[in-house]
Amino acid sequence: MACSFYRLFLIVSISAPIYCVPPPRAPSKGSPCMSSTRSTAASQLSSSNTDFAFRLYQRLILKTPDQNVFFSPLSVSACLAMLSLGARSATKTQILQGLGFNLTHLPESSIHQAFQHLLHSLRVPGKDLDLRMGSVLFIKKELWLQTNFLDDVKRLYESKVFSTDFSSSSTAREKINSYVEKETKGKVVNLIQSLEPLTVMVLVNHIFFKGKWEKPFNPGYTSKSSPFLVGKRTTVKVPMMHQVEEFAFGVDAELKCSVLRMDYDEDTAAFFVLPGQDKMRQLEQALSSRTLRKWNHLLQKRWIEVFIPKFSLSASYDLETILPKMGIRDAFDKNADFSGITKRDFLQLSKATHKAVLDVSEEGTEAAAATATKLIVRSKDGPSHTVVRFNRSFLLLLINRATDAILFLGKVENPTKF
Repeated sequence: MACSFYRLFLIVSISAPIYCVPPPRAPSKGSPCMSSTRSTAASQLSSSNTDFAFRLYQRLILKTPDQNVFFSPLSVSACLAMLSLGARSATKTQILQGLGFNLTHLPESSIHQAFQHLLHSLRVPGKDLDLRMGSVLFIKKELWLQTNFLDDVKRLYESKVFSTDFSSSSTAREKINSYVEKETKGKVVNLIQSLEPLTVMVLVNHIFFKGKWEKPFNPGYTSKSSPFLVGKRTTVKVPMMHQVEEFAFGVDAELKCSVLRMDYDEDTAAFFVLPGQDKMRQLEQALSSRTLRKWNHLLQKRWIEVFIPKFSLSASYDLETILPKMGIRDAFDKNADFSGITKRDFLQLSKATHKAVLDVSEEGTEAAAATATKLIVRSKDGPSHTVVRFNRSFLLLLINRATDAILFLGKVENPTKF
């Protein structure tokens, strides 16, 4: 008798409410350094994750041209890497190669250990920072799981596992949505609209973070209605934040774009990338780990008068239509081999949902008050400075500089569209 294929539902839910990422704390002086093997794996993980981020970005802009884009490449890659623990044969190979890993140069075990180290580093709490990144498996009660799979997802990815009654899709959906809403502090709601009758496992990866700029904006200097160019002819009105400060800044002459780095603290930063007029497509096509390394080298501290819109973004993606185009095919069809999860049933991935939410605004009133006089004095009587206006389409990258991990990546085409 032929066996049925049951459904796996992969969810990557993101909430980024206040524009900040926490740094990993440096190891104590007495602790041993990472081995050269781990260092090599961490370096290759960083490079692969960065290239995967930009390849996925390029797929997303093909799907939604001239629209806002926002997602967490690290969350997507960590979720897929975790899923690969239960994959076998070509399904496993496609997932790991789709993530950009060369399995002849980097053993699979090293990949997972590098993810383990990276995710653990990002979970260390910091002052005025709140980062919550985690994975959870909702599994049908009757599903007989492989012990090694459960042990590995808990040990390497610190995933939680919940037994779930999928016989009532509405009850299961409510349980999962409630969990996601709680973990993202109410920012991601009603993530799952429906569950297929044969669903037996839902894998969720979520990120929530908020924090403060190292050099905050003063709300008193935010213009209530400033022009922002959408496309070539349309102009919308947006609140525009404004300050004069010393920031890391550089101009990429080759790609004809300006790069501004605004720090949250010594290890985390936001990169705002403003292409020249009509140069966004050229910039997007050139995005790579090499490009990011080049930007890091060309940035220098200088006085900048910056104008950045105050905005919110929300984006949802059905990755099951995108990942097969990136080489991850078998997981979504009858060729799927997830026998590392269970040997009693045949599983295939039915859906991969990703949702991201971002709010960018000034810091709190108390900290902002300390910058009020500074802005007035420096803008009138201070040293000469460069003026950068993010009043047209720009890229935004939120990066943990200690690990070079791109936590969030996006494009702001229209800051009035949420």
